[in-house]
Amino acid sequence: MVLMKDSPLMQKSKAFALEVIKVCKVLREAKCEGALVNQFLRSGTSVVANIREAQFAHGKADFISKLQIALKECSETEYWIELLTESGYYSDRSLLEHCIEVKKILISSINTVKANQKEE
Repeated sequence: MVLMKDSPLMQKSKAFALEVIKVCKVLREAKCEGALVNQFLRSGTSVVANIREAQFAHGKADFISKLQIALKECSETEYWIELLTESGYYSDRSLLEHCIEVKKILISSINTVKANQKEE
């Protein structure tokens, strides 16, 4: 199972990671808690890293596993965005919306692969 580099999931998750990096730079300049920024950066950029890793999975089960890890990281990132927003460090809702969009695509992708696996 191979995800194409220009697939919506790849494009949106990479764009999301780049947004996370930019936001982290702003948060550091604003003297936001370092541990919070580091966790947010780690989880936010690992979403696309795990999706890229899925491109070279050893079969469908491994592919699904990598996408599920990406989904967990996306969910964690959503939590960090909520924490940053509720603590007053960050207020732009577009990042949260982008995260939720990536999460929905991941869920849909996982469900599609699982359904195709059952048909075989």
